[in-house]
Amino acid sequence: MGAAKWIGGLLGWVSWGPIGALIGFLLGKAVDTYIDMARRIPGTDDGTGQTGQAGGWQRPSGNRGYTASEQRNSFFVSLLVLSSAVIKADGKVHPAELDCVRDFMRRNFGEQAATEAMQMLDKLNAQQVNIYSVGDQIAANMNYSQRLQLFHYLVQIARADGDFSDAERSVLEVIATVIRLSKSDADSVLAMFKKDTNAAYAVLEISPFATDDEVRTAYRRMAMKNHPDKVATLGPDVQKAAEEKFRKIQEAYETIKKQRGMN
Repeated sequence: MGAAKWIGGLLGWVSWGPIGALIGFLLGKAVDTYIDMARRIPGTDDGTGQTGQAGGWQRPSGNRGYTASEQRNSFFVSLLVLSSAVIKADGKVHPAELDCVRDFMRRNFGEQAATEAMQMLDKLNAQQVNIYSVGDQIAANMNYSQRLQLFHYLVQIARADGDFSDAERSVLEVIATVIRLSKSDADSVLAMFKKDTNAAYAVLEISPFATDDEVRTAYRRMAMKNHPDKVATLGPDVQKAAEEKFRKIQEAYETIKKQRGMN
């Protein structure tokens, strides 16, 4: 396998910590050398949890200081790593789930990148990914809206072969916790893949006993939180996926309005 040009020198914050060590191992010497050089920058994580102090520089968090390309590539590398944990959750690797990941990579980076990504995923599937350490790195460096969209992708992958199993749901719940999503936001995303009125309430993060005014307030809050513009730096395809999530919120609101006879 080549040096994965779609990642190359644009890894961003995933160059450090457990994800950097994992990707360096998967991609081989060319990218591993780049990661090793990046780790030597003062103030960056050297993979052991320690940071340099020279010049007082500290690694930025929440994507501050990284280019749009670095943020975008870091997002998709994170997706690839966590996808492995989701795909293996029920002890089986379903072709539909692999196709879902391949489609994401093809649309964003092209056919060659998709091929390389699937080779990486195959290697990831052959080893144990520590979702706690990986999730902690993601939580420290990716903003909340991007983490929410990442989780939406993972749920979509889990659902590619039909309804998710108890094992897949359990892994998804752990991932949501370690990347520091609120339980209500995680439950909202999970509910987006169901088609009933109770699920519609869960999407809006409210009880079926909420008043009409509380329903309207919840809809406005969720629409603002999940607006596609919040992930614009990750590229048009991710933004398009965010628009799909946004539509799920609108559909949930319309379902509740229809059921209640609200104007």
